[in-house]
Amino acid sequence: MVAALAGLAIAGPAHARCEDWVPQPKPQNAGRDIVGKDLDEIIDRGWIEFAAYEDFAPWSFEDEGEPRGIDIEIGRLIAAELGVEPRFRLVGAGENLDADLRNYVWKGAVVGGRVSNVMLHVPYDSAYACRIEQVVFTGQYAAEEVAIAYRQDAYPDDPPVPAYFRFDTVAVENDSISDFYLGSFAGGQLSQGVRRYPTSEAAMEALGMGETMAAMGPLAQLEYGVRDGVAIHRPPLPGFAVSKWTVGVSVHMAYRALGYAVDDAIRAGLEDGRIGAIFEEWGVSHLAPER
Repeated sequence: MVAALAGLAIAGPAHARCEDWVPQPKPQNAGRDIVGKDLDEIIDRGWIEFAAYEDFAPWSFEDEGEPRGIDIEIGRLIAAELGVEPRFRLVGAGENLDADLRNYVWKGAVVGGRVSNVMLHVPYDSAYACRIEQVVFTGQYAAEEVAIAYRQDAYPDDPPVPAYFRFDTVAVENDSISDFYLGSFAGGQLSQGVRRYPTSEAAMEALGMGETMAAMGPLAQLEYGVRDGVAIHRPPLPGFAVSKWTVGVSVHMAYRALGYAVDDAIRAGLEDGRIGAIFEEWGVSHLAPER
């Protein structure tokens, strides 16, 4: 999933919001079996389907055949507010966020082209939302940011900052935003210290076993994998275009009533503390979204 997010973290020229807006194709002629169901139909049939990323602990993953994770609990909270049963579809991340939204929200994949009612854990960016008109971005329930985990015996006095990795070793998820950032920082001078792993979870395991001195990645994934003797801090990250972002949901553009209902459910969960409690149960900091 972090590879799908990477495009949002690349610096570019500043523009007024929606200044470069170009009308996008809308799937108004697609069949009802492709575009999903509206709110009334969801209530009548008694269940709602959420798309969530697979192998994305602590957010969403399969454990003994059952979906688990923070995003899964968020989906259950939404379903409870709507008075319906939650169903989950764990999906693989595509090459970018555009592909994921196309495959799981507004059109469907070429093979088995079925979309879900709601997609969880969608990073929100206002300029990006202007460009992708086929979906509605709503229900922001958390913020996420890039942080650094480190072995306390390696850095007893001074937690590491990116410049340290010119000489020190740091674990990252392969092709993640942290990987891209460190690979380009200071003209690539940090590349020799970067150790790449298939997931953030594997990167944290490597750190815990002493294979590296530090690990860099999204805070929640670092916190989920922290072990004794490992600490986490959030230093300034010079040159990082988007080191912090908001996480929400997306729904098909034709079903705004569903989007409003989901947003209301998430707002209620934020206000009464249920969403914060979900994060606490998973041992992860709940960073307030910028709503």
